[in-house]
Amino acid sequence: TGFIFQTLQMDVHKLNITLLRIFRQGVAAALGLLPQQVHINRLIKNCVELFVSPLNRKPGISEALPSEEVLRSLNINILHQSLSQFGITEVSPEKNVLQGQHEADKIWSKEGFYAVVIFLSIFVILVTCLMILYRLKEKIQLSLRPEKEKKQEIHLSPLPLPTSQSKTTSSMVQPEQAPKVVNVVVDPQGQCVPELKPPLCASPSPFRMKPVGLQERRGSNVSLTLDMSSLGSVEPFITVPTPREKVAMEYLQSAGRILTRQQLREAVACSHLLQTEFMEIPMNFVDPKEIDIPSHGTKNRYKTILPNPLSRVYLKPKNPSDSLSTYINANYIRGYGGKEKAFIATQGPMINTVNDFWQMVWQEDSPVIVMITKLKEKNEKCVLYWPEKRGIYGKVEVLVNSVQECKNYTIRQLTIKQGSQSRSVKHYWYTSWPDHKTPDSAQPLLQLMLDVEEDRVESPGRGPVIVHC
Repeated sequence: TGFIFQTLQMDVHKLNITLLRIFRQGVAAALGLLPQQVHINRLIKNCVELFVSPLNRKPGISEALPSEEVLRSLNINILHQSLSQFGITEVSPEKNVLQGQHEADKIWSKEGFYAVVIFLSIFVILVTCLMILYRLKEKIQLSLRPEKEKKQEIHLSPLPLPTSQSKTTSSMVQPEQAPKVVNVVVDPQGQCVPELKPPLCASPSPFRMKPVGLQERRGSNVSLTLDMSSLGSVEPFITVPTPREKVAMEYLQSAGRILTRQQLREAVACSHLLQTEFMEIPMNFVDPKEIDIPSHGTKNRYKTILPNPLSRVYLKPKNPSDSLSTYINANYIRGYGGKEKAFIATQGPMINTVNDFWQMVWQEDSPVIVMITKLKEKNEKCVLYWPEKRGIYGKVEVLVNSVQECKNYTIRQLTIKQGSQSRSVKHYWYTSWPDHKTPDSAQPLLQLMLDVEEDRVESPGRGPVIVHC
């Protein structure tokens, strides 16, 4: 009912829609059939599994022609001429294509069924044993907890001072005559002095205080689990930066060091000095309270990666009263030559921020977009935000004029329109970046950088280059 094409020159899982369409048309030409009669069933290792259906088959019914009958009409010469780039080495018939199984790997045989039952039984036994051990551990911890709390609890009681020991000074406002409580504080000179405060209740009453744990001493972690969509909807919180924070912010805004060629050679020879210099750069973490926009968390891919308020991109609002329409998780970046707003660094567009992304491309008049991520790495990293041919995103229309497949990245020539105006944009998609690690060689990145820089130089007067991951 089907047949398999085996190819050794490329990984079939890297075939995109265009290459699969070319492959299907080439097979149809070699068989003397129409392309709509040839169907790709699945991709296995370096093989492509197909089946052929009658021309007048009923909709919704998968009828496949016998593979032996189909292969008799296969023209090898036309096949190699049409699909020379794929390097096909073997064409073989295959049964049970539509059922999605082969005779060589029948899982649901009697032996396979017994193996599955045994595996599930062992799994259930292991899970049960782990649950029993976990419950026993909890019981032991519960039985030991009262003894630990008894040892660690601290009894504090207000200590009344005699009235004669209380002295009134001109620099301290004294309460009315009442029992006082002694709290030891440290003055600016480092001396321990008593501070007088009125007690919370008239009669001494001992209370229990748990020892402060490490997490409490370091601060609450509520910001890690807080729903970011609610941030900014409460009353604005005015933060006052400390002198140290002011110095760090001024350094981040003004610091820069352009290297000569000789200095660059020396830096490459002693890379640890660059690492040391990088570690001395102050951290640029943003407190969510600094972004006073209701529900801005719905437009952030990660809760802890926020745009710096001092350099973030502001979108022109669709409605003056809608502050959320001005928000996008993007920042301007100064160029290596000191040019302000030479680049824009942003997150990979989400399904609810694609329109904002294209609005930013149009608003900033960006000539180049650089994408250095895959659409999916374990979890989703970026949505497919460009069309195959033509798409409309908000008020921006995007047209794909051409697609060029390079070795390490794909180049798309785009035209974006808004109203009667149109602009050209080049889209680079770096597809060979490995998952969760750095590339083995920097050569592809350097070539990408040279191509992007050449396009930027050839677009004088245009806006910043947009880079996202």
